[in-house]
Amino acid sequence: MAENRTLTITSGIVAVFIIGLVLRLAKAVFFPFFLALFIYFILSPVLDFLGIKLKISKPVVVVVLIVLTFSWVYLTGAIFYSSGKTFALDLPNYEHKLSGVLDSLRSSLGLSKSQWDPLAWAKNLEIEKIGAFFLTSLGTFVNFISNLFLVFIFLVFMLAGRGRLTVKIKNEFPAHQASHLNRILEKIDRQIQRYLAIKTVISLLSGILATIILVIFGIHYAVLFGIITFVLNYIPNIGSLISKVFPFLLALLQFDSVWPAVWLLVVLTVVDAVVGMILEPKLLGTGLGLSPLAILFALFFWGWLWGIPGMILAVPLMAILKIISVNFPAMKFVDVLLSK
Repeated sequence: MAENRTLTITSGIVAVFIIGLVLRLAKAVFFPFFLALFIYFILSPVLDFLGIKLKISKPVVVVVLIVLTFSWVYLTGAIFYSSGKTFALDLPNYEHKLSGVLDSLRSSLGLSKSQWDPLAWAKNLEIEKIGAFFLTSLGTFVNFISNLFLVFIFLVFMLAGRGRLTVKIKNEFPAHQASHLNRILEKIDRQIQRYLAIKTVISLLSGILATIILVIFGIHYAVLFGIITFVLNYIPNIGSLISKVFPFLLALLQFDSVWPAVWLLVVLTVVDAVVGMILEPKLLGTGLGLSPLAILFALFFWGWLWGIPGMILAVPLMAILKIISVNFPAMKFVDVLLSK
């Protein structure tokens, strides 16, 4: 028994390593596939409603959904990239404002310049390098735009083939087994659709509210930070925190007083708490009960594999895996590992 358990654990570790290596080396194919899968589950309810409820031809629905989705993703990516590039190039212009803010802070704390020289601190900060790093990260993040064609090729086949698996199972299995298996698959499909649809709506709402708040406060690049908020909202807790840090720091540099930045942070935090702690649990119900440690591991693992885009997809992919494992007794151990 002990030898079998050791062999099983060793085999699992080796399998995870091999899968991770394959995913890392084949990023150019697997990332567009997983992104297409993510979009597929979001669009599936729309496809079912238009095709089944309204009796619209499936090819017509698929074409319309593909065109609309492609236009939205491309437009959002283009706005994000252009705004982000301008922001990165403008960062060095904020260096003198940073020095002024640090001088004011030093004076308010009653520190002499020998005790703390804000200019030296700013010099060590090297804002130009921060801007270059942001540009590099930005290029990595929106690199998927160059692969949009592959993403939508996968998506076309997924949407066009929706419902065919049920027919194949009916043809290949006895009636009682086919009926049972199809019920499980339909339940998994509904749960994944519901989770991703609600999460996307909540993320979109968070992004829109953040943009409106930033515009009201007069913060530069409000749309850019709104898009960042929308995307990072898929990362629980950490993403929400990061999405507020950038506008707060920019507000410190943009205004002569520190109070607008403080009030901005307060308002963003309150709105995020209302959306994330009241509205989202109400819509999702009890939720999936994902373990914080499992989420952290998933963020590190997918971040190592595919960088920032991998971290964005990490939690949705883990949620899909959790939903699947809940519905199959043979995968109970996976459910236990991912649960709180």
